[in-house]
Amino acid sequence: MDDKLSRRDFIKTVTVAGISTTIFGGSTLINISCVRAPFDTIIKNGNIIDGTGADEVLTDIGIRDGRIIAIGPLDAKDAERVIDASGLIVTPGFIDIHSHVDTELFIAPRAESKVRQGVTTEVTGADGSSVAPLGGPELERTLNNFREEYGFDCPYRDMEGFFTLLEQKGCAQNLVSLIGIGTVREKVVGMDNRPATGDEMEQMKHEVLRAIEQGCWGASTGLEYTPGSFASAQELWEIMKVVPTKYRLYATHMRNEDNMLLEAIDEAITIARNSESSLQVSHLKASYKVNWSKQAKAIEMLEEAIASGLNVHADRYPYIAYSTNLSALFPLWAREGGTEKFLDRLKDSNQRETIKPDVQNKVDGLGSWKFVLISWVESDPNKIYQGKTVQQISQELNVDPFEFVVDLMLEEETRVGMVGFGMDEAGTEMVLAWKNTMVCSDASSYARSGPRSKSRPHPRAYGTFPRAIAFYQRDRRITTLPDMIRKMTLLPAQKIGLTDRGVIAEGKAADIVIFDYETIQDRATFLEPNQFPVGIPYVMVNGVLVVDSCLQTDALPGRVLRSS
Repeated sequence: MDDKLSRRDFIKTVTVAGISTTIFGGSTLINISCVRAPFDTIIKNGNIIDGTGADEVLTDIGIRDGRIIAIGPLDAKDAERVIDASGLIVTPGFIDIHSHVDTELFIAPRAESKVRQGVTTEVTGADGSSVAPLGGPELERTLNNFREEYGFDCPYRDMEGFFTLLEQKGCAQNLVSLIGIGTVREKVVGMDNRPATGDEMEQMKHEVLRAIEQGCWGASTGLEYTPGSFASAQELWEIMKVVPTKYRLYATHMRNEDNMLLEAIDEAITIARNSESSLQVSHLKASYKVNWSKQAKAIEMLEEAIASGLNVHADRYPYIAYSTNLSALFPLWAREGGTEKFLDRLKDSNQRETIKPDVQNKVDGLGSWKFVLISWVESDPNKIYQGKTVQQISQELNVDPFEFVVDLMLEEETRVGMVGFGMDEAGTEMVLAWKNTMVCSDASSYARSGPRSKSRPHPRAYGTFPRAIAFYQRDRRITTLPDMIRKMTLLPAQKIGLTDRGVIAEGKAADIVIFDYETIQDRATFLEPNQFPVGIPYVMVNGVLVVDSCLQTDALPGRVLRSS
């Protein structure tokens, strides 16, 4: 290329020649009416934080056909659309490394609560639970729940079917999935607390490998949930060994996050070491006040594992409360065998009395029933309890808190969500500041109207990423802004293995967030969670604006990102 020909002119020349030239009868005819601008969009004068942890740079970004094709001073006349980012921060789109956004995209494809906070890629299939493979004793219940929630019969049974359906329907975000080993165990072994047989082990290995071949990027476990909790460490590392090295990501909701936290971390490291996996400790935390002092030791153990040669990271949401199904308060033995057997035990007065001390011990760890908040229920009559603590409800009804919880679980057939206030700010800051922590929401997506507006979720569903920036970086200064952005972008991209996202660089996918550092703020609270953040005027997915001038568009440019 002639050194005197500017880069912009070169791009323009190539574009015009490639798009607008017709060869006819040996002569070249230029159809001026078909000439496209060299760029679909130029982002002008933005303070670029590229995701690597490097300091911000004031410059322009040129985007065409969903990709970043130029970074540097650009002429606004060369674009069909110009976004003036003067005074604003421009970063890669946020990657939610631990998400539960999946089938709700069928009825709410705009994923509003996530898109509005800048999440352009979701990594789902966490905590041992993925949308497939479907089978086992809970299949009919799963299919009935799907039919009730989405209004049509579930047409898929494997990951390929889910990915294909989502591609057909479209969504606003990119989606990556892990395969849930708990889901696999349910299909192959069932819901009983017993070791897998040799044949069952081979079947589970086959299911996991098949899911990877269909597009999953790794595997997850949920060792506090049934039936994943019934798997031994050896069972898990033997399953992980069959995964191709490139996709041998082991993301684990560990067996315990409170009284046995350090033992659970030791087990997670052992599984990763014996399977030569890349370890991701899900929502790393020390729950219950008596355990808060263990947080530093937990990170020290992970650092020692890194020093020994393991690839180790953690994810964490920026809140001191967790969210899960209310059934997590109940002992594993009570949940063994599946939903029907669990409900039968709750109906039996003798069994209830046996269960009660175990539940009370968990509640005492939190402090009292005032630290257990009902976040969602399935039926409309019981939605009056959403956003209230169990202590508040039991006092209003003049009933025993445990009896209220059991009755609610029976009425809702266990479909009840809770928020537990179990962590401290010092421990939360310690985890978020750790160099290998990635920011995550651990949440599904919601909206302020329509079918995804009927519950009161944990505020992390609406506020995770702006809160990490506004509260923990801007206000608390636990790390630098470029480092916090790295924890949301390049670090999770590298952990998963996404090579074309998580960084602003030429040739990369144009997933971009533009925000005002001075005004960005989460607004979701535990009592009023359905509130969008402020200070994020633009969000782009694959070069298409899904948030434009602080308003979400109807665009659905998201893609299923398959490992293959």
